[in-house]
Amino acid sequence: MKIQVSELIVRFLERLGIDCVFGMPGAHILRVYDALYDSPIRTVLAKHEQGAAFMACAHARVSGGIGCCITTAGPGATNTVTAVASAYADRQPLLLITGETSTHIFGRGGLQESAGEGGAIDQCTLFEGITRYRRLIERTDYLANVLNQAARELLSDTPGPVLLSLPFNVQKELVDETILDQVVTSRLFDSIHVRHEQIDALTGLLLNARNPVIVAGYGCICSGSEDLVDRLSETLDIPVATSLKGKGVIAENSPRSLGSLGVTSTGFAYRYIVDHADSVIFLGASFNERTSYLWDHALLEDKHIAQVDNDLRQLNKVFKAEVTVNGDIRMVLGGVLSRIDRQGAGPRRATGTRTPHVSVRRREAGTSEIFRSDFSVVECFFRHLQAERLPGLMVFDDNIIFAQNFLDVTEGVRFFPNSGISSLGHAIPAAIGARFACEVPVMAILGDGGFQMCCMELMTAVNYDIPITVVMFSNATMGLIRKNQAQNYAGRYIDCDFVNPDYRQLAASFGMAYHYIAHPDEVGLVFDLVDFVAGRTLIEIVLERDAFPDYDSRRH
Repeated sequence: MKIQVSELIVRFLERLGIDCVFGMPGAHILRVYDALYDSPIRTVLAKHEQGAAFMACAHARVSGGIGCCITTAGPGATNTVTAVASAYADRQPLLLITGETSTHIFGRGGLQESAGEGGAIDQCTLFEGITRYRRLIERTDYLANVLNQAARELLSDTPGPVLLSLPFNVQKELVDETILDQVVTSRLFDSIHVRHEQIDALTGLLLNARNPVIVAGYGCICSGSEDLVDRLSETLDIPVATSLKGKGVIAENSPRSLGSLGVTSTGFAYRYIVDHADSVIFLGASFNERTSYLWDHALLEDKHIAQVDNDLRQLNKVFKAEVTVNGDIRMVLGGVLSRIDRQGAGPRRATGTRTPHVSVRRREAGTSEIFRSDFSVVECFFRHLQAERLPGLMVFDDNIIFAQNFLDVTEGVRFFPNSGISSLGHAIPAAIGARFACEVPVMAILGDGGFQMCCMELMTAVNYDIPITVVMFSNATMGLIRKNQAQNYAGRYIDCDFVNPDYRQLAASFGMAYHYIAHPDEVGLVFDLVDFVAGRTLIEIVLERDAFPDYDSRRH
């Protein structure tokens, strides 16, 4: 049976398991949208293509599937660049489908043409450095091969964004529907073979270590191995620190949690590793600038190091490990635990250094070193949020530093920091996209500067009746820039301060509830009023413009 390419593309999405697409239609992509009319796939109209792409990425992170964003040619595609770059940095499976002018007018100055002919922008070249695969599909005789390669990248162990650009006339062409039978749209498992001797070596390092520490990263979350990390930690009484993206791999109220390791954290995990650890085991953690304190030599000096990652490029990238294992973390930990069980091994604790209650010491140490300025209203807010025990809460955080230190991510809570390329304008659309995948409370945390980059997407939440709580720290400045200029540029402030709108009126115009917090005493009253589960609320928390967290801004 012959069907149009536009319908074939929609069936391809269905076979990939995509159940929701985010985007904005335009003339050059309307045939694909028309094919979606009869599909069970849900379509979500965003207010800006960048927001649509951030929604798609968050939907993928929460669902474990593939995110999909559809835009028109030219500006529709270029508006997604920041979000696609973020997905590339985070190895997120994002399928970006864009329209294009018809092939017979390439090079003739067609409206929004982006095929790279006759002085037009070259869209595929533009996306070359931030996609794993990209193709302008100018004809149909190689369509099966293109879709196969796209699916392979999206379904791989180390995925990334894929761009498929469809000229308008190609969308209308008729092709045989059996083309899809030539496309592999199911995930291939256990593609990396781990040798037994690698798992033996890792087990031996763990059993021989006097004071090992696990550094768990986002790879543990991607592999669904949180339970095995916790089991290994408990079996051998090993404290666990996490990267920022790995926050919550082990519940942070666990007696073995060291909290988050990183330059914007309190430093407890750092000091514990430097002072006590003789071995450090990295599990899906890349040891980037933030986690490593700008690759501080003291963290790993005179220590035995092991590294497990499913991405071969991460192994020995910034340090040399004695034991490296390229493989799925869940499979590797399963092998380690089975060997430990067979040997009947238990914890090896060195007197006076290791303790099963490091989290108590972490709380006693507090946050005074990094928050010497008064941030009591912020700390009070997160203390109340912790006590609220919202079932399944998902927190999308662009601000990072406050939640990193004041919010313990425990069982039932999921934390999604804006990592990637650390762009602003992410938290609100990401929270909305996640809510389409899972009906649990969602919260976006960001500053007032970032809020004004993406607040239009709150109307997307209104349009689709999506509950969301937005927590905005308000100080009428780009806080990180002002901190940097205060500490390193003699207070020569330029282009960091701005005038805020009346957020109460802005929230009202969006049809949202609004609450204002300027003092710790007001936090409890707000929590008594906010519906975190079914409401749409903007909470403005006012901070002093010149109150800065105390970490080295030269590293940022």
